[in-house]
Amino acid sequence: MLALSSSHGGDVSTLLPPVSGSAPVAAAGARAPAGLLGGVFVLLWSTGYPAARIALDHAAPFTVLVLRFGGAALIFAALAHMAGAAWPRGRGALHSALVGSLQLALQFGALYWAAARGVNVGLIALVIGTMPIVVALLGLVLFREAVRPQQWLGFALGFAGVALAVGEGIAPSRAGAGACLAVLAGLFAISAGTVYQKHHASDVDPRSGLALQNLAATVLLLPLAAHEGFLMDGSAAVFASLGWMIGVNSLTAFGLFFVLLRRGAVNQVAALFFLMPPVTAVIDFLVLGDTLTPYKLAGLAFAALGVYMATRPRGADAASAAVNAPPGAAHRVAHPGMVSSDSPLSAPAQPSRRSCAAPCD
Repeated sequence: MLALSSSHGGDVSTLLPPVSGSAPVAAAGARAPAGLLGGVFVLLWSTGYPAARIALDHAAPFTVLVLRFGGAALIFAALAHMAGAAWPRGRGALHSALVGSLQLALQFGALYWAAARGVNVGLIALVIGTMPIVVALLGLVLFREAVRPQQWLGFALGFAGVALAVGEGIAPSRAGAGACLAVLAGLFAISAGTVYQKHHASDVDPRSGLALQNLAATVLLLPLAAHEGFLMDGSAAVFASLGWMIGVNSLTAFGLFFVLLRRGAVNQVAALFFLMPPVTAVIDFLVLGDTLTPYKLAGLAFAALGVYMATRPRGADAASAAVNAPPGAAHRVAHPGMVSSDSPLSAPAQPSRRSCAAPCD
């Protein structure tokens, strides 16, 4: 289903910092092939939606987010300390904090607030389903990253899959313009945050980098949670769902997201998000008893085909040319002056050696 190519047998050990102590995500990323990592990432990320639905039945939205991100920040910081991982300094720390502000605080805060204001969850899923397309456009405009016609076709099929999966659940929204704008803010936040992390905040240790991301989100959302009065009912359900979101979604899924962005093209990683709504529909059927309709199953098929097309490497001719190219030959790009966006996820350029713990600035 996932065509995330691997010219090094999926080994990313050259891209990750030395693993010591307790670092399950980094250790798994150093061994697993890209296709497997992508599939596990989609499955784990998708479980966050039913977990959030359960948590929000028992707690206020910003309270849930502060507890989730605060707990994840503490655990990532403990893992970094036990492993002796280098912490980002100077601009590196600011880059990680900005990613956390966008991907975590602004995205989740805006979407949770919009849902609480009455925006239909199906509409939210449909808007966020355009994220891979927005990421591709941002990369094209800001970094001149070429997108092949095959990838655009994959994006179209993927979005069609999202529309099929969530279309039946879309109902007229009575929410105001502010809530609808919040959904668009969430879309911008996850798209811009993904592009920014790939280009500025992925050259750090995942443990310390994610600790800073979650800490920044916690600090930003803390006043909003205080304004809510830190509302939660203390039930077993809210603690169980929070434990799942911290351990599975924040620690494992975001750790895999970090690793996938480090090892390949941002468009390929973003395309995986087309699978989130249909996979979530299947999980909702299994866990919450929601109806699994033919439209949702068709959406899963279309989304899977779209991801395959968007992440499929170049054809056999291009692969053969790459094999026969002289050592050190530059990678051919689709257009002069543009950077190709379809490099294999397991074969990015080797990081330059530094005389101090990366990043130095």
